[in-house]
Amino acid sequence: MNIKIYKNGQGKNARLGTAISVFVVAALGCWILHRRLLMTDNPWIHSMIPAALCAVFAAVIYWLSNIPAVADFLIAAEGEIKKVSWSSRKEIAHSTVIVIFVVAVMAIGLGLVDLGFQVFFRDIVNLY
Repeated sequence: MNIKIYKNGQGKNARLGTAISVFVVAALGCWILHRRLLMTDNPWIHSMIPAALCAVFAAVIYWLSNIPAVADFLIAAEGEIKKVSWSSRKEIAHSTVIVIFVVAVMAIGLGLVDLGFQVFFRDIVNLY
């Protein structure tokens, strides 16, 4: 296994974030396996098997994050994220207020239409 980091320093945040996220999922799976194996009387089985599996997952994640195709993708993704123009806090707050207002108006409008249909079918058609 090659332990050299492919394009060291490039895409560091994207690689690290992806590796940590995948490792957390793998570690949670190993913890669940540990909990399931607690019914065995042998502490080596319910402790060492999940620990060894977690170490294998860590090695595989490290290896996968240094495959040139994967690393180049993560480097390019981090480069694109740096190009994004993020909205200011004031713009986000203003947009949020507008969205909440529009949702409230639509809910009131749909409620009135529903009420109209109820009145129509109950009083006029007598199907209710």
